[in-house]
Amino acid sequence: MAVDPRQVLAGVLTITMFVMLGDMIKRDHFDSLSVEDSEASIHGTRKQSLVSNGGGPWKQDAESLNSCWTKPSLEEADESQGYVTFSLTNGPEYHVSQIADAVVIARYLRATLVLPDIRGSDPADKRKFEDVYDVEQFVKNLDGVVKVEKSLPSKVSQRNLAVVKVPSRVTEEHIADNIEPVFRSKGNVRLATYFPSVNMKKTKENSNIDSIACLGMFGTLELQPEVNGVVESMVERLRTLSRKSNGQFIAVDLRVDILEKKGCQGNSDSKSKSCYGPQEIAMFLRKIGFNKDTTIYLTQPRWDSSLDALKDLFPRTYTKESIMPIDKKAKFLDNENSELEKVIDFYLCSRSDVFVPAISGLFYANVAGKRIASGKTQILVPADISGSSASSTDYISHYVSKKNHFAYSCFC
Repeated sequence: MAVDPRQVLAGVLTITMFVMLGDMIKRDHFDSLSVEDSEASIHGTRKQSLVSNGGGPWKQDAESLNSCWTKPSLEEADESQGYVTFSLTNGPEYHVSQIADAVVIARYLRATLVLPDIRGSDPADKRKFEDVYDVEQFVKNLDGVVKVEKSLPSKVSQRNLAVVKVPSRVTEEHIADNIEPVFRSKGNVRLATYFPSVNMKKTKENSNIDSIACLGMFGTLELQPEVNGVVESMVERLRTLSRKSNGQFIAVDLRVDILEKKGCQGNSDSKSKSCYGPQEIAMFLRKIGFNKDTTIYLTQPRWDSSLDALKDLFPRTYTKESIMPIDKKAKFLDNENSELEKVIDFYLCSRSDVFVPAISGLFYANVAGKRIASGKTQILVPADISGSSASSTDYISHYVSKKNHFAYSCFC
């Protein structure tokens, strides 16, 4: 029987197509595995990637707001010879408020502000300002508003500094009644800021010092290059890991030690809660529409077994130890309570596409302020959710939905 050449050609083409298709399927499968295999999970196991359409309740960032405070000028004739000193303590969320109050007080007194040192919760964790923040930018940003010296002159003894307690969000009345008399009497003061409450809400009426407070809180602190580089590299790493959600990721402020202190590790039916545990966060994110391929960054310093419930629903959950550049780990992960780790968390949470505060407090409040200023207003506050689903818009932070954060006094 004669063989039709066209049939032979058709058969060869068919076989070739199947071979090519097989190679494509294999290549796609192994390529997806190779990325996952290069990323050992927290527990030392490796997860197979699953196909995802990148869906979820992601929102586009709003436009960045413009600062609407006025930068006052400082008349040389009004300058005092006195000095205001202070220390930054307890973490970057406190630094923002402490700087704002110190700038307000120094401006009111026409005093010279001395660059602060940084003191962590551990007495041994003491750093220079320039170890974390950009000194030159700080001085430049305050130029013409407050005079800044990098150190206290030798002629001024630390013993001559009168310590005054300062409540956060200090008012003109408090300065006039409690700080100015001491300053006029002693010539120099050292500020000890305390936080009677978390008060970051917008004031009903703008006071004379609001512009100074806005400048101090949002226009002075910038990370020094090396620290900023670590934050940037971690953000890029998380975006690479989030390829199935178009590079978007969630940052969750969840620290096991604080949850344990607040008694938030287990589920609770309480209607008014100040913190949520890993399983509650996992259920919250799933019910408002985030799928299992969503990438999540946790502020928890090191992996803890209590986080397994979260990782079970969201396998792409990471702490800083798994995404920080290897050559930076020795310096930035040498101490679980390191001030540098807290700084990284604060600025990374300010940069994520979605921020979820599992713990209420100043960290949440001041991260919210930075996000509002940059247009990153998708801040989702957890809550107990009944039913099988819920809308993420129902859980937008009141700082955003009601525009009652102090940032809205500073940006427009």
